[in-house]
Amino acid sequence: MKVFSDIVSLREELSSLKNMNYKIGLVPTMGYLHEGHISLIRTSKGENDITVLSIYVNPTQFALDEDLDNYPTDLENDKKVAKEAGADIIFIPCNEIMYSNNHLTYVTVDNLTNNLCGKSRPTHFNGVTTIVTKLFNIVQPDKAYFGQKDAQQAIIIKKMVNDLNIPIKIIECPIVREKDGLAMSSRNAYLNKNERNKATILYKSLQYAKSLIIKGERNAHKITSNIANMITKESGVNIDYINVVDVNTLEDISILKGNILIAIAVKLGDTRLIDNIRLEVQ
Repeated sequence: MKVFSDIVSLREELSSLKNMNYKIGLVPTMGYLHEGHISLIRTSKGENDITVLSIYVNPTQFALDEDLDNYPTDLENDKKVAKEAGADIIFIPCNEIMYSNNHLTYVTVDNLTNNLCGKSRPTHFNGVTTIVTKLFNIVQPDKAYFGQKDAQQAIIIKKMVNDLNIPIKIIECPIVREKDGLAMSSRNAYLNKNERNKATILYKSLQYAKSLIIKGERNAHKITSNIANMITKESGVNIDYINVVDVNTLEDISILKGNILIAIAVKLGDTRLIDNIRLEVQ
């Protein structure tokens, strides 16, 4: 496994590999790797000759009042985990490498960024699409891998790639969960024991919503109300949003039909958690 921190050296390495017709997979991350990241690396490893893992806590996707300064990091452990998972190359740039002092260019995807996390984090997705575009330009992979926990992000990136004719296939990988159902996330490290126990209500409420749908419920308001009732029974869990949206448009729907996403965001103390399930409803 090779580690690079500058763009020129990484490009030289990748250019020689591409000249040998090696297929390149990219797994973009902000580090503090867990089983969810490992699943992405392993999936890429199975589909490509070379897997590149990027580790970069991107400042442009954090608002001033968010957790940029406290975001968990452990580079030495990340390198160990990445190597064991099968990553061939790690790219760990610094801010000065990724953003010049007079950086003025950002990538914007309209409409899809207006709902869900985009409502409470209005600058977030401009930062995400910008850094992902930069990583795509630097690595120029054949495929890139994203987890379905960040469902809105994956949908936005797919749209960006399609609209801008970027020759990369976006692969969405299933959410990896703890044994009690909590979606794996680097931010779970913020939770104390009591908050960690309460956090399981997200997945429990989504599973309950799924059971209602299986029984025939198609009214989105009734679904979100039932989820809210379950979550609010846990003291200290504050709801940001509970939405049922169309997967293609990410717009709220009133009657469940077709490919839908039920998405939740809550705050537990100072920690923001998200989760979702995707369903095909007849």
